[in-house]
Amino acid sequence: MQTDKKYTVAGTDIEEVKRLNANSGLTFNELNALIAKTGGKGSAPYSDTDPSQVKSEMRGE
Repeated sequence: MQTDKKYTVAGTDIEEVKRLNANSGLTFNELNALIAKTGGKGSAPYSDTDPSQVKSEMRGE
């Protein structure tokens, strides 16, 4: 009997894990981007905000 399913050594169904992960919500990077856009602490590397533009706006320029 031939089966198309792939299993790890521990018996985990690889395709099932991929399917569940695809339906589990935001990825790590998607979540970091969302936090950056909403002003989360430590999110500067993921932010698309131009710091010089913000400083200019704060000074009224």
